[in-house]
Amino acid sequence: MQALAPAISVLMPVYNAERYVAGAVESILKQTFTDFEFIIINDGSTDRSLEILQRYAQQDNRIRLISRENHGLVKTLNEGLALAKAPLIARMDADDVAYPNRFAVQKDFLDKNPDCVCVGGRVRVIDEKGRFLIVADTKFGHDQVELSALQGITPICHPTALIKKASLEAVGNYHECDYPAEDLALFLNLSEQGKLDNVNEIILNYRIHNHSISTTKHEFQLKKMREICEKHWEKRGKQYDFLASVGRANNTRQSRFEITLKHGWWAFSNKQWKTATAYGFNSIILNPFNEGGWRLFICGLIKRPS
Repeated sequence: MQALAPAISVLMPVYNAERYVAGAVESILKQTFTDFEFIIINDGSTDRSLEILQRYAQQDNRIRLISRENHGLVKTLNEGLALAKAPLIARMDADDVAYPNRFAVQKDFLDKNPDCVCVGGRVRVIDEKGRFLIVADTKFGHDQVELSALQGITPICHPTALIKKASLEAVGNYHECDYPAEDLALFLNLSEQGKLDNVNEIILNYRIHNHSISTTKHEFQLKKMREICEKHWEKRGKQYDFLASVGRANNTRQSRFEITLKHGWWAFSNKQWKTATAYGFNSIILNPFNEGGWRLFICGLIKRPS
C-alpha cells in the first residue's frame, strides 16, 4: 500500500554551510507541524556539510538527503521540486533558523486563503555571529506585495516562502536565466497565478553574511532584478519606479564601511548596545577618518544617540 503524501515538502539546498547547517536542520525538525518531508540536496560541498547532514538523516526518516557534484542553486532547486511529493513547497536556506510554529502558521493561512498561492512572513535579521540587527520591513496584502516586487524589492523573504506546487509548475519552476534574482522572478511569475502575501508574525531568523549570494554577486543581482522588472512592466503595460538599491557590501573598503555602519545603526535602533559598539569599532577599522564610525561606537557605549 502506497504511503500518503506529506502535506509539505521542505526544500533546502546546501553548499559549504558547515558553520550554520545544523541549526537550520534542527529548526525544521522541531516544527510543531510535523507532516512534512525534508529534501536536502548537498550541492557539492567541500567542507563538512555532508558529514553533518548524514548524521541528521540517520536520526530522522523525514529527511531525504541527496549528495552529488555542484550544479548551482537554480538546478538544485528544480531538482528538489521534481522529487517533492507534497502539494506545498517550503523553502529553507542552510544558514537560517525557522521558528517552531512557522509551518503551522503558514499552512493555516493558506487553508483560510485558498486564492493565495504563496505566503512568506516576517523575519529577524541576524549577522554571521547570530547577533540580532533588525526586524525586516514586510509588506502585507497582495497589492502591496506585488507592487514591491514590481519595484524590484523582493517582497517575500525566499527562505520563508510556502508555495503551492501546482502554481510553481504552472510558471515552469525556477528559471536559470533569472539567476541570481530567481526569487524575485519567481514571485512576479506567481503573482500571475494567484495572490501573494506574508503572515504578520516573525517566523525566521534570516542571516546576512559576507559569503551569501546577495553579497558576492550583488551588482550583477541588481542588474538582473532591473531586467526582470522591466520584462514584467512591459507585460503589464505600465512603468514603475525601480527602488532596489545596494544593500550588501562589495569588495571595496568604502562599501564595507558603509554597510557595516548601516548594520550597526540597525542594531542601535533595537537597543543592541554591544552589537552596535562592535560594529562601530569595525567601522573605525575600515575608515578611521570618517566620523560616522566614531559616532556609532560612542553612541553604543553610552547607550544614547549623539
